[in-house]
Amino acid sequence: MARPDVNRSGEIEVFVRVVEAGSFSAAARRLRMTPSAVSKLIARLETRLGARLVSRSTRKLQLTPEGTAFYDSGVRVLADIDKAEREAAAGAAPRGRLRVNSYVPFGQHRLMALLPRFLERYPEISVEAVLTDSVIDLLEERADIAIRAGPLRESRLVARKLGQSRMVVVATPAYLQARGTPLTPGDLGRHNMLAFGFVRYIDGWPFIDTAGAPVMVPIAGTATVSDGEAMRLSALSGAGIARLARWHVEPDIAAGRLVPLLEDFNPGDEEPTHAVYVGQGKHLPARVRAFLDFLAETVRL
Repeated sequence: MARPDVNRSGEIEVFVRVVEAGSFSAAARRLRMTPSAVSKLIARLETRLGARLVSRSTRKLQLTPEGTAFYDSGVRVLADIDKAEREAAAGAAPRGRLRVNSYVPFGQHRLMALLPRFLERYPEISVEAVLTDSVIDLLEERADIAIRAGPLRESRLVARKLGQSRMVVVATPAYLQARGTPLTPGDLGRHNMLAFGFVRYIDGWPFIDTAGAPVMVPIAGTATVSDGEAMRLSALSGAGIARLARWHVEPDIAAGRLVPLLEDFNPGDEEPTHAVYVGQGKHLPARVRAFLDFLAETVRL
């Protein structure tokens, strides 16, 4: 039986935060503790358990098999504590500051339009929204939720899918009149293909040939942009041909401002959108859970 003066839940929470932060120093900053205090607490925990949880042989934090098992169990324990506290406080409204990071097109065309409804529903929550297509570290930026487009990287973050949209190649009627309309993917080499200025998960634009075989066309152009909305605006200005998620440019297509191209060669690939966050199971602040449920209810891509 554990001594009554041992704060086991506190030790578990510090250990879990160390694993999620990736280092003692990063966890210490978030917990408002000193690195030495965090290190001593983990050492005391290992002594009490009689097992090594963390390998200290490298600069990068590495878990032992026992540490991995204890982390997984610790997350479940914290989730149970959180659940018990939420059930004890049943009826309490979600409150506090919610920090949301979103890729630019979603933020401008979906998130900002939905926020008034969310804030009206949850008047005790305030929202801080940051729009960027850069992939941030949620812990470093102290963000509760990040909304990201495209395939997700391997991480300890939890993801909730909000939807997906077919990709489409587009240009303005004026651009096509001046430069000609590409009839096959090979014709794109004679056009200005708008590119992103950051590393993408695919190096080129995918198509299929007349036999249905995959074809990858390298991006060749004279303009790069920082985010999806800048790409859309560049296409609308007549700067070149863009490849974007259909939901993003659907109003422009419907209004005739942009024209879909090479649809017979479109492979039908879709770009997913996820809300990612730190936490497991039900171990989430009420404000975060409320926003995730709200997005799932209202977002249509």
